[in-house]
Amino acid sequence: MSFKVPRGTQDILPGQTEKWQQVEGVIRDLCQVYRYKEIRTPMFEATELFQRGVGDTTDIVQKEMYTFEDRGGRSLTLRPEGTASAVRAYVEHKMFGQADQPVKLYYTGPMFRYERQQAGRYRQFVQFGVEAIGSANPAIDAEVIALAMDVYGSVGLKDLKLVINSLGDKETRNAHRTALINHFEPSISEFCSDCQNRLAKNPLRILDCKKDHEHPLMATAPALTDYLTDDSAAYFSQVKKYLDALGISYVVDPNLVRGLDYYNHTAFEIMSTASGFGSITTLCGGGRYNGLVEDIGGPDMPGIGFAMSIERLLLALEAEGIELDVQEGLDMYVVTMGEEAKLKAVELVSSFRTKGISADMDYLDRKMKAQMKAADRASAKFVIVLGETELAEGAVNVKVMETGNQEKIAFHDLVNFVLEHK
Repeated sequence: MSFKVPRGTQDILPGQTEKWQQVEGVIRDLCQVYRYKEIRTPMFEATELFQRGVGDTTDIVQKEMYTFEDRGGRSLTLRPEGTASAVRAYVEHKMFGQADQPVKLYYTGPMFRYERQQAGRYRQFVQFGVEAIGSANPAIDAEVIALAMDVYGSVGLKDLKLVINSLGDKETRNAHRTALINHFEPSISEFCSDCQNRLAKNPLRILDCKKDHEHPLMATAPALTDYLTDDSAAYFSQVKKYLDALGISYVVDPNLVRGLDYYNHTAFEIMSTASGFGSITTLCGGGRYNGLVEDIGGPDMPGIGFAMSIERLLLALEAEGIELDVQEGLDMYVVTMGEEAKLKAVELVSSFRTKGISADMDYLDRKMKAQMKAADRASAKFVIVLGETELAEGAVNVKVMETGNQEKIAFHDLVNFVLEHK
């Protein structure tokens, strides 16, 4: 019987994992610069957390979650996104009581959604996300957006478009909700069953429908920005001023609503504009979620965050023809001839590794020519050949592969030689 990777998942093999590590390193370095600290939460949570946090009218909760019952009869769900878990941890560990506010967190890890597999979209996928909880200042909105843009800029991406919108406050949403119902209700029978159910529960979700996005009523739907209260409009104006001050270009899209119920005020997406990237251009999405902390059992603390797919970031790099500077080369390869030489090679390889020098040797009893080819495939910087003569002399010729030059070095000086010349 043969086995294959489950549908909607992937194996990331050597040769690709190095690219992931490079991107993850960029993310960690930037988060340190921005003073965001890592949080790690479980891969599964109580199902109710996502029902309350993400919203029971969203596609994620209604169609895409991996939910199961454990042996104690508890309903658990593999996390479909990271914000609800981060906020749950923030509340549970009373991080709102810390002296330094806002609390700025980041996470990377696998998420799970039962979706139709397509380019850059998997049922198990990896997200990097940040959450800044405890400030209602529009400057933190701009900071969060700037961090997301910096991640893409730091890996070399240029074909990007930032789209922003305001979802307003509760008063804004209520007025807009009434307008949407009045707009869609006369023709709701022309829409899919999901949209028909959303009309009464959450008509804003109709604007996010993938099936009916070409319907003429979508283009003429009331814009949420037309219903902004004075306070909401002023807040959105301040966010735009901060983005202008940072030199970050953006486009205001009144139809941007995002797919999660907890968003209010600022919402944004970053898209790839690279030719050939594909029909799904969104790389990153986020926004403000004032009220979510309270919904999950904490105090009334405002928050904002984003999440980006690492898979889609790598696809964007490919679309723009950008190669990451991945260091894959080997420092030292030890070629051996004879059993005594193998014994000495084991000792030398260990001494190299102890000092942080990457080293390898042959474990297949290959001929010298085959071992040299292996060293070349590994892009070894230095190669030494150990045989009876070298063992007797206590020294070996070190070949610098880039130049072909050789230098005779005593065994006890090999480590220092490599450290000085690597």
